[in-house]
Amino acid sequence: MSENAPLTRRQWLQVGGAGLLATAMPARAASPPRPVGPIRLNLNENAFGPSPKVGQAIAAHIRGVERYVEQGEVDALTKQIAALERVAPQQVVIGEVLEPLGLFLARQNPGGGGIVYSAPGYTALVDASAPLGGVAVPVPLNARLENDLPALARAIDTRTLAVNLVNPHNPSGTVNDQAALDAFILDSARRTLVVVDEAYLEYDDLAGRSAVRYLRDGANVLVFRTLAKVYGLAGLSVGYALAPAALAEGLRKAGIGAPHSLNRLALVAAAAALGDQAHVRSVREHSVGERARLTATLDSLGLHHTDSRANFVFFQTSAVADVRRVAAERDIQIARSFPPLDDWVRITIGTPAENDAVINLLRDVLRKGKK
Repeated sequence: MSENAPLTRRQWLQVGGAGLLATAMPARAASPPRPVGPIRLNLNENAFGPSPKVGQAIAAHIRGVERYVEQGEVDALTKQIAALERVAPQQVVIGEVLEPLGLFLARQNPGGGGIVYSAPGYTALVDASAPLGGVAVPVPLNARLENDLPALARAIDTRTLAVNLVNPHNPSGTVNDQAALDAFILDSARRTLVVVDEAYLEYDDLAGRSAVRYLRDGANVLVFRTLAKVYGLAGLSVGYALAPAALAEGLRKAGIGAPHSLNRLALVAAAAALGDQAHVRSVREHSVGERARLTATLDSLGLHHTDSRANFVFFQTSAVADVRRVAAERDIQIARSFPPLDDWVRITIGTPAENDAVINLLRDVLRKGKK
């Protein structure tokens, strides 16, 4: 058979598709070729893709999709996460937990209650609680577009269900001063549940800032991690929460993280991705380098921007309409607006070729605007 001849159905079944799936994955976090179609820089996805071990794991388990997920599979990943995070397995709940957590918290207080959060910000937890009486309590970011910790603390009252921090923040990419954040979390955790969403923590040298250390010390803190960002599993919808044992048990009793709610291929992909920390470091290095390049362009154009530590830049311009119009013309997808910061733009870090297109876009639009 010619090496270029297509596989027959029988040949495909004999190899289980493993070879093709494995070779389809990038060998390292290098720059993949520009995809056909739009340049997607609007949802903070990982442009460098997941570990090559992910494709191999999926291929190895593809024949098991006709069977339901069993508790043992969930337990295996739970133990892996617990070892990685240095917490007890009883403190781990698998899944994209934020939305079910919002419902769970609202159910605990039938009279309703508030969820305090930074605005603008990611509102999955807040929105999910609303049908059962959860009330959004937005607190504007401070002048540096960081979580305004003193204002968030003042917003907590006896009816607060939780305070929700995203660190690094989305859409600004900022992180708070470490000492101030320590004091805020420890004080707030004595008053209510503190939910810390660390979706972007791996995109900089921030491991020491993870709120999981408060959980290890017994604080009333829940840390959420999604594998949709640096781990490159956005299409598989998998993550996990690290929580006090009693809260984690309550979540599991409510069906959150139960085998029937999970996807076998997502579980094996998560295990493979978490097991390849070298790939995570490679993605971080590539992303930090490309973020620096985009930030230098913003500086050269005199644009005010945040000190983003995530996989995106966030900048202010009076030419927002022109930037959005030309981006659409060039098939470059950038993030939606984030009221009231309507004169700010968030753009995800892409591959070098994709970032070249962004740099050309900004130079073309904003240099013309200065003439």
